[in-house]
Amino acid sequence: MDESELPPEERPVDVYLGLLRVKMDAEDFQVLLGLVEPVLQAIDEQRTAGIDLVLDGGGTDELPQEIRDEAALVIAAAVTGRLDNQVIEIKVEDSEPVRVVTDADTASDPESRDRIADYLRARRRQNEELRGIAEASGLPTDF
Repeated sequence: MDESELPPEERPVDVYLGLLRVKMDAEDFQVLLGLVEPVLQAIDEQRTAGIDLVLDGGGTDELPQEIRDEAALVIAAAVTGRLDNQVIEIKVEDSEPVRVVTDADTASDPESRDRIADYLRARRRQNEELRGIAEASGLPTDF
């Protein structure tokens, strides 16, 4: 379902949040709202350049994976205007699988998933090169 199929006064993200309000435990839903509200407000105000939402590590370790996944899907609905986004896992070499939000077509297409994996591998190599340069230069390496 995309934005063109909704009544004009409803945004996809609002529909998705309404579904989650019914589906989730009230306490979990409040935690979810606490995660996504600042990001949704920044999107509404078109201040997306400086927002950073990390759903893995950095204080989110105690959050259930379901809440982290739903937060990613809420934000994806706000950004894409689509309700068919999915969280998929991509295995990249010798590390834990990487969770990625994508549309349903990409999620079900092995070639598209392979392209995502290739991009993640290239990004990982680039990060390692930059980390080595930073370390050799005496700069912080925790980016």
